[in-house]
Amino acid sequence: MEGETSWFSHSLDDMAREIGEFDSFSELSDEGNKEATAVSVDLILPDDLLERILAYLPVASIFRARCVCKRWYEIVSSKRFLWNFSRVLSQKPWYFMFTSSNEPTGYAYDPILRKWYGIELPCIETSNWFIASSCGLVCFMDNDSRTELYVCNPITKTRKKLQDPPGLRFSDYSALAVSVNRKSHGYTISIVKSKQVTGNFFQWDVSVHIYDSEAMMWVTPLTEVLTGWRGGDESVICDGVLYFLIYSTGGGAPENRHGLITYNLSSCSPHGLLIRSFIPVPCPLTCGRLMNLKEKLVMVGGIGKQDRPDIIKGIGIWVLNGKAWQEIARMPHKFFQGFGEFDDVFASSGTDDLIYIQSYGAPSLLVFDMSQRHWRWSQKCPVTKRFPLQLFTGFCFEPRLEISP
Repeated sequence: MEGETSWFSHSLDDMAREIGEFDSFSELSDEGNKEATAVSVDLILPDDLLERILAYLPVASIFRARCVCKRWYEIVSSKRFLWNFSRVLSQKPWYFMFTSSNEPTGYAYDPILRKWYGIELPCIETSNWFIASSCGLVCFMDNDSRTELYVCNPITKTRKKLQDPPGLRFSDYSALAVSVNRKSHGYTISIVKSKQVTGNFFQWDVSVHIYDSEAMMWVTPLTEVLTGWRGGDESVICDGVLYFLIYSTGGGAPENRHGLITYNLSSCSPHGLLIRSFIPVPCPLTCGRLMNLKEKLVMVGGIGKQDRPDIIKGIGIWVLNGKAWQEIARMPHKFFQGFGEFDDVFASSGTDDLIYIQSYGAPSLLVFDMSQRHWRWSQKCPVTKRFPLQLFTGFCFEPRLEISP
């Protein structure tokens, strides 16, 4: 299929085989039939310099480099290479698009090489699981009991099952987030659970649960009752602060349906009302998607119409500075129309400098580069819509080789 590359042919398991060393490159010159030999760069460069050069390749190219010769295979497989690779600040995030709601299969988009790769994710069973990612690790939580929790590296397939999170076993809403320390590779996972108080639609129990990979244990530093607001499924951790969206349960103006709550994970204070940290959204939203871009909170939101705030008229991108929102960009109308029929809610995620936006109703994928303020479509995904009600969703993650849960 055009634009599709099988990732399995470049996976770690497929690479674990002996590869014969290629002969040095040489060719014959047409001029006077004189033999002209080209000196192979491979013979000139010492291992440490070659390691540093290869570490700056895109991840997909690194896998292919393993096939060049036995020397390159050994270099790319070495611990010292992974150390060099870890010093590369970031890889452009890939976007994984599910092809089925029943199976964890799909295609991952590489924005550097502009190619799609077939990938099967470990751990996850269906596309409706909760998903969060940070610095090469992806966290999955099941959508039924919400007690099955895994952390994995989707590139190397290393994985770890975590102990069941505390709190309510069955909550009405849950929001999952993960944050990885790039130096220590330790990680923090947060789950914000919300459940309606029995017999009272306006009051909701909200609890925050935190997992520390170094301590290997959960804590529940905060449990509160919110009045007029409930939690949802959107949260993210930026620079040690947990952010999550809350949603009005009625009683207020229709344009004030969303709000943002902040919680400092370093203090984990059980005191003080969550609502005191309330930050209003910049405009009436049909939905909001939170993401961490270089430790800054970024929100992609569907902008509601003035007279009908529940009907989407466009999409905006904002960054939070202190407690004030700064608008970064609005999707040009030609791209908004390019999705065809766009729902009031949509999928969006991002990291580093890239933001991905996807309609639930089509496999089209739009990419926004924060540093260049540039919009562009991805290469056409190999997925096709097979029936009218087929839904599409996905998430982004940073492809890393050196990080494991």
